[in-house]
Amino acid sequence: MVTKSRSNWGTRLGTWVVWALAGSSLVYWGLRLSAQPQGLAVPPVGAPAASTADAQAMARALGVMGAAAGPAAVAPSAPVSSRFALLGVLSGRQSGGGAALIAVDGQPPKPVRVGQPVDGALWLVALGPREARLGPSAEGPATVTLEVPRKP
Repeated sequence: MVTKSRSNWGTRLGTWVVWALAGSSLVYWGLRLSAQPQGLAVPPVGAPAASTADAQAMARALGVMGAAAGPAAVAPSAPVSSRFALLGVLSGRQSGGGAALIAVDGQPPKPVRVGQPVDGALWLVALGPREARLGPSAEGPATVTLEVPRKP
């Protein structure tokens, strides 16, 4: 009689564990599917600089005589770092390697390893916590530093 009683408790305990796991799984997936998607938004990249009109050329076109012969206004160029958006960093602190997720000119982000080109002019030189440093060559000094944007 003792063995029958023990086997009933084992069956009951096993059944309870299976139902608890099934219920936990149901709650997990219910919460997971009902949550709002957080999505990875690409930060906006600065708009290209608007071209400024040459004052002397405008004066000549409109027929204004005696227009001032001052220096032509030069359009301010956007900083190089405004073309890039750093979305994530996986840095190998001990190995010096790693990869960064970088979006160039508003395009979808792409993973770039240390020592690989980001675009035609800049290479990923080094990584740090929440930052990537770009330079004109893979072994040269960094000229641009990108940081992962902080969440509000």
